[in-house]
Amino acid sequence: MTDKIVSMEEAIGLVKDGDTIWINSFSAVASPVELNKALTKRFRETGTPRHLSVYSPFSFSDYVEDSDVEGYICEGAVDRCVIGFFGSLKRTGQCIMDNKIEGYNLPGGVMSHMIRAAACGDTTLATKTGLNLFVDPRIGGYQLNEKSTRELVHYIKTFDGTEKLAYDIPHVDIAFLKASVCDERGNISFRNECGSIDALSVAQATHRNGGKVIVQVLNVVNRNMNPRTVQVPSALVDAIVLCPQQQQITGMEGYYDYICGNYVPTGTVLRACREEMREKVQATSARNSLHTAIAKRAFHELKPDMIVNIGIGIPELIAEEVLDHGLTDDIHLSVESGHTGGFPLGGRAFGVSIGPDTMMDMARQFDFYEGGGLDMCFIGALEVEKSGNVNGHYTKGKLSGIGGFANISQATKKVAFCFTFTAKGLRGTFDGEKVTIEHEGSIPKIVEKVQTFGFSVVNARENNQDIMYITERCVFRLGPNGIVLTEIAPGIDLQTQILDVLGFDIEISPDLKLMEF
Repeated sequence: MTDKIVSMEEAIGLVKDGDTIWINSFSAVASPVELNKALTKRFRETGTPRHLSVYSPFSFSDYVEDSDVEGYICEGAVDRCVIGFFGSLKRTGQCIMDNKIEGYNLPGGVMSHMIRAAACGDTTLATKTGLNLFVDPRIGGYQLNEKSTRELVHYIKTFDGTEKLAYDIPHVDIAFLKASVCDERGNISFRNECGSIDALSVAQATHRNGGKVIVQVLNVVNRNMNPRTVQVPSALVDAIVLCPQQQQITGMEGYYDYICGNYVPTGTVLRACREEMREKVQATSARNSLHTAIAKRAFHELKPDMIVNIGIGIPELIAEEVLDHGLTDDIHLSVESGHTGGFPLGGRAFGVSIGPDTMMDMARQFDFYEGGGLDMCFIGALEVEKSGNVNGHYTKGKLSGIGGFANISQATKKVAFCFTFTAKGLRGTFDGEKVTIEHEGSIPKIVEKVQTFGFSVVNARENNQDIMYITERCVFRLGPNGIVLTEIAPGIDLQTQILDVLGFDIEISPDLKLMEF
């Protein structure tokens, strides 16, 4: 038996003052919850380690109020966090907003590519992703408070005049990973996980730096595994901790073969699996009939053989439409965690798919996304500017983070932003044919100027993208001068429920037509 299997105390004891920790996680997928809790326990008992830096492309907490997963971050052990999507990291987000620690928000896909580049020994990552957005230093916005003065992103021009952003890559000292099992030699498999995210790249980068790779696993098997099932070889691993209490999805009891690739359900069985997941974990975001109207209109944009990304929130309902129409074999639904095919879940289970065709490393998925491989994506929006720019990640008083939003929307051939026309107090009904607004929301979602840029029309025009904005009462498309009203829902009054609510002039297509559901 390998001597790399150690106690939790021994493993966490490898973390030293000043270390940079990279946490391999996609929200509730593959999140090393127990390692983070143990680091909190050590810090509370000993006051060490201190002056840590924490990097993670996506959130990694457990949705518990005052969670111990985030304890060491918010109680003095951490100087700075660089996070792609905060999601479950409520305590950390509040700590940053209170200016207690440094906080930086970078695109999740860029961070995924950063750690892969780190495995190659690179110190910067040059990419077009983020140009003309909030991470572009000419615009600013990735430094989240007054403490956050480090310049992690630089605008550059390559020898041929191509504009790019250069992202600083950290020197990673500690890797926190969660996997399914190890064998007697210490090889690591993710065979019962819903994704491996960037585990191999994280381990390679950390080992190359002379750092320590720490892995929590459910159990150990007393034989060597088939090498094709090993995601992280023993040679890269320093410490393994057995955690029989760890969960397949954070916050969910039990292990299920159909979300880790061991079983692929179809037809009515697939629908039954969807219902089971809804019972076991909050696998859907909050929804109402107005959201259904948006999804049903958006569904009409799909065509057979399309490769599509489904975002969190309202876009989850579009996946439901695909499933309910029996088209999961005809339309290839994908999520940035690395899945293509099957049925993607939402809510706290976002990043998990039932019966996917493939489960690849996250960086590989983002290669395809950033290369313009997607035919279409459906993503949410917090604000849409009259000119067409979109804020997809910032609300005053709440730290969400950009996640994969920028990576996905910047190059996809056709982008559909799905959101309600107003927020906070909006009530209405959709009966399958017409929309009725019963009470208007107090916060407009379409504004003259967005607070920050998560999507830029400058990029869209340069990339010849087809951009549309779908709400419950109307549809806009990006025209030469900004957004153009092209469709209105049956039951909606153009003047009082669209133009008057906007409060500013908007271009109306001369071919304005009724939305079809």
